[in-house]
Amino acid sequence: MSITENNLTAEELRERYKIERDKRVRNDGPDQYQEPTGRFAHLLEDPYTTIKERKPRTDETTVAIIGGGFAGLCTGARLKAAGIKDITIIESGGDFGGVWYWNRYPGAMCDTAAMVYLPLLEETNYFPSEKYVQGYEIHEHAKRIATTFDLYEGALFSTSVTEARWDENSKRWIIKTDRGDELKAQFLTMGTGPISKPKLPGITGIEDFKGHMFHTARWDYDYTGGDRTGQLMEGLSDKRVGIIGTGATAVQCIPHLSAAAADLYVFQRTPSSIDERNNRPLTDDDFNDLQPGWQREWLMNFATLQSGGIADKDLVKDGWTDIAIRIRDRIINKIQDTPGASLDSVWIEAFSESDDEKMNEIRARVNTIVTEDKTAEALKPWYRQLCKRPCFHDDYLQSFNNPSTHLIDTDGKGVERIDETGIWANGEHYELDCIVLASGFEVHIVHTAHYETYGKSGKSLSEHWSDGMKSLHGINIHGFPNMFILGLAQGGNLVANVTHNFSESSTAIAAMVRECVEKGHETLEPTHEAETQWVNSLEVQDRGFLANCTPGYYNNEGHTTTDRDLFSSARYPEGSVAFFNYLKKWVESGNFDGLTFT
Repeated sequence: MSITENNLTAEELRERYKIERDKRVRNDGPDQYQEPTGRFAHLLEDPYTTIKERKPRTDETTVAIIGGGFAGLCTGARLKAAGIKDITIIESGGDFGGVWYWNRYPGAMCDTAAMVYLPLLEETNYFPSEKYVQGYEIHEHAKRIATTFDLYEGALFSTSVTEARWDENSKRWIIKTDRGDELKAQFLTMGTGPISKPKLPGITGIEDFKGHMFHTARWDYDYTGGDRTGQLMEGLSDKRVGIIGTGATAVQCIPHLSAAAADLYVFQRTPSSIDERNNRPLTDDDFNDLQPGWQREWLMNFATLQSGGIADKDLVKDGWTDIAIRIRDRIINKIQDTPGASLDSVWIEAFSESDDEKMNEIRARVNTIVTEDKTAEALKPWYRQLCKRPCFHDDYLQSFNNPSTHLIDTDGKGVERIDETGIWANGEHYELDCIVLASGFEVHIVHTAHYETYGKSGKSLSEHWSDGMKSLHGINIHGFPNMFILGLAQGGNLVANVTHNFSESSTAIAAMVRECVEKGHETLEPTHEAETQWVNSLEVQDRGFLANCTPGYYNNEGHTTTDRDLFSSARYPEGSVAFFNYLKKWVESGNFDGLTFT
């Protein structure tokens, strides 16, 4: 029987996880968050760009792309490379970048290595400055893609879509926006991404606070001083600052707040798992031996290891690949040690043991860094690593050795309320000058959150998906001609590197559009039979695993119980690499099996 931290057996560890989970589950689940209205209506506004008046557009474009983040940029770039020049990208922000346009908090960076996260590096002839680049460098790369592929031409910024409707008579999409546009498009691509809208905690009294308050997605440097490049926030030198949240965003900005504030109070409901990042500058030595096609090689290497496959070497060598390699090697060893055992049972046992080992290491790492015993204990995560998005950081835990940084652990309850002068937690009041809300973004797997889309029967996409998402390859939808979606669900579902999903799907979309245009077809659409067959072939994530996880956006705050939720995150059963290879061969065959062209 395996022994874990503090001499807990594996069974006792599961019970500890269950206890910690149960104390954090709330009856209101995802409804614990509120719409940003009143004092917080500005969260829906853009503080970074002055909106310029313009005339509404009522012309026609070949392809309309909703969303100017990496999903939309990859699609636009692939379309331009395929010879499709008439493209209009519609973006709610004032420039390209998507979530990286909005995320300007100090310390913002991606937790996936830049060599695989940043798309189209070869095409833009750009090499990242660090293994894990800062948010402002990611944003600059988004703009670099747009410039390289002339995507600024015709783009509509500071513009939100309010409705997209298929007109069967003209065989065109009619796209309406909040700027009065009524644009026609032969093809519609929805690349809004899963993360876009700031999430506001529904804490009693949040409107009452008389001090300064802002969300990390709308960082107020006018108040704090400093800037997104990490300059010291001198405006906080005499301020008592509270931050609510200890997820991925907070992990990145707390070290900067800790260095700047007179006192920092970190209000924690659930600690994140913090593994080492080991970030470093990249030099010419990292790039000298790269050959043409290197980025796809790196992408497929990373995805192969993430899918439990075997590669000659680990090109990325980070925490993500370490997780996958541990599980894979244990599976191989168990198969060799127990011939005849079922692969399912071997996988479950290997996953559990490798996860126990890694989480024990993560908890032990807290002890080696955080000097105060009570604080160290409160910072230890008691759940399986993949229940929440793993965090990797080299400075977060060290921040709690700063005498002016105070961890207020609420033992899973969260803060009690906010009043005019501060925050109540654990029955105590903390007087504050400023409150930072690190409550993240709304996460939407499906594309029905911000506007409604109507297909050729007049049925909305929400209604069409009322019993769960249905698609072919996670891209095409029966009843919605000439429409494409980009995301993770019902495709590769490679969570560790979201942009790789966009890159592969956008290549397929460009090929479909080119096939339609070059051969003079008006429409393309998947058959009902092909869509049904695809959905039936998918693998849904184990309901039991999610149900036993601590609450978070992975499991709908502990309330993921329906088939609809599970099918909205289903994936290709053989893994992301197999899906990417399948999609590539599907395109290269030129037959586009499952689609009807008219």
